[in-house]
Order: sequence, then structure tokens, then C-alpha cells
Amino acid sequence: MKQHTLFVYGTLKRNCSNSYFLQSAQYLGEGRTQEQYAMYVQGIPYVLKTEQRYCIHGELYAISTETLKRLDALEGHPDWYRREQVAILDADDLIVTAWMYLYPDRVGTLNPDGYYL
Repeated sequence: MKQHTLFVYGTLKRNCSNSYFLQSAQYLGEGRTQEQYAMYVQGIPYVLKTEQRYCIHGELYAISTETLKRLDALEGHPDWYRREQVAILDADDLIVTAWMYLYPDRVGTLNPDGYYL
């Protein structure tokens, strides 16, 4: 079975409202984006790649294709969030390529850093 690496920074993180979507996933540890992005928050976080402000901090998971399809439906890919492969630095500062959901527009208030909750 094919495995995908996923980077999450918002409601899919452990102990957050949508974490149950990843109950069958393998937690790989914390990570942060290699590139800089901007995070806006209006109830939920929206990360934009068009603004370079700071690294986004989150969690890495190994997930199945089935889980990826369920997350695409949840995130409205490609019409709402857009899933793209990005470079993530894992806890050992090694570069991992992972899927990440990005948003095309500013929504809400600019987060002061790359952490959600």
C-alpha cells in the first residue's frame, strides 16, 4: 500500500478538532516548513505561500492513499485549499517532502508567528 507524507499545521494536529481523521496514520514527529509562508486565522488557519513571513510549525504523518482522499474532501482540494508538496524540516533538521494544504487568499487576521494553538 502506498504511503504519503503529510504535514499538518491546524485542526488536524493532535488534540485538535479534526485529529480523528488521522487516527489510522503514523505520527512521524514535529516539523516546520523550510520556506517561509504567512498564516492567517479566522476560526481555522489559512496558510498562504504568496507571503513570506515565517516558517510554519506542525506535525508530520505517514498516511494511506485512502486517508489522503478523505482529507482532500475535508479540505475541499483543489477548489478551497490546494494540496501541494513542500519541503519540511523534521525534528532532526532533515528535509522531508510532504503534502501540505495551502490557501490562495488572505482570510482573517495575520498570525504573529507560524504556530496555530
